[in-house]
Amino acid sequence: MKTLNNRDIDLFIKSYVTKRQQSLLYPDLEKNRTLLEERINGRSALVIGGAGTIGSFYIKALLKFRLNRLVVVDINENGLTELVRDLRSSTEYNIPPEFITYPMNFGDRVFEKMFRSMAPFDIVANFAAHKHVRSEKDVFSIEAMIENNVLRARRLLDLLLESPPEHFFCVSTDKAANPVNIMGASKKLMEELIMAYSGKLKITTARFANVAFSNGSLPQGFLERLCKQQPWSCPVGIRRFFVSPQESGELCLIASVLGESGDIIFPKLDEESDMISFDAIARDLLKYLGLETDACSSEEEARQKASLLNDESTSYPVYFFDTDTSGEKPYEEFFTDTEITDLNKFESLGVIKTSSVRDLAEIEGIFSRLRSLFDSGAVTKAGVVEILSQYLPGFEHIEKGKGLDSKM
Repeated sequence: MKTLNNRDIDLFIKSYVTKRQQSLLYPDLEKNRTLLEERINGRSALVIGGAGTIGSFYIKALLKFRLNRLVVVDINENGLTELVRDLRSSTEYNIPPEFITYPMNFGDRVFEKMFRSMAPFDIVANFAAHKHVRSEKDVFSIEAMIENNVLRARRLLDLLLESPPEHFFCVSTDKAANPVNIMGASKKLMEELIMAYSGKLKITTARFANVAFSNGSLPQGFLERLCKQQPWSCPVGIRRFFVSPQESGELCLIASVLGESGDIIFPKLDEESDMISFDAIARDLLKYLGLETDACSSEEEARQKASLLNDESTSYPVYFFDTDTSGEKPYEEFFTDTEITDLNKFESLGVIKTSSVRDLAEIEGIFSRLRSLFDSGAVTKAGVVEILSQYLPGFEHIEKGKGLDSKM
């Protein structure tokens, strides 16, 4: 049975997912190349969460220029090891004279010691986040997600005020626009937090599409299941915007270096031509592999058929289902009707301009309520949703009593 290497995956993404042979960001990168060189060359950068898909491709975009120093932090020690091997084995990147990786959590005291020892940094980018809707499975995972996406972000911002960088970037998500899950609400709260600091630090963020075949994504899961000859499981009718891993890094590079403080950057994509369903990706990927799609009516049927797979198989079992889990939005949007957008600054990107900034005391109020709830011993998912809904009027949680971990 055929397998795919990284070049195959890149070609599939360009041909079937994004349907772009050239990077979406190419025109903006070329137009602003001189300014990017001025703001990156000779500078120092700290990248938090740099071993993940977006963080690593952000680093690759940075290293097309000439940094003087690069420090990368991530809790994934193995991911950092592969990042170093990948970069140093390539001829595409300019490895800076000082390049070091640290397997540590940016919320730990040792991170603060490292930062104070090595600061200031000219560019700081934070990609450390809970990004999956499935992370709201229970009160413990919800607390961990809010701690990572919001509360630690506050401590990081206060730390940065000691040695302010020229540019600070913190990644957001399209799910922060009219959020229907706690992950999206946590990112919307993170946006409100960093905007409150935008007068003290030069801060930007980005909402963007799904990153095709990123770590932990459903398409990447297809490849994992294929390697293990396990069945696929895929929702029907869930359409998403996609960018390639390369585009995700380039988008964040532009947002972090060229955006103005308080800007929220998003890709200008068309709902009709650029949105694609997960089931279409599944069928196209099997076709690309030379296999027929064997649609199954249950997980058990799919597992039974997968147990019979061999190198001579010409079809592959896929369980297609209608979404019935909490927090799943059937469509994507990058901004709301009440947000002010600038569609002229960049060719391929739009900018949401900050119209109002919440007072830090107000934000501290919700932080205090969340901490009190988590410390009470009586925390419930409904209680978290209630607090977030009071603070974020656009938050309408979709609760169905079932999570993604209940599926294959």
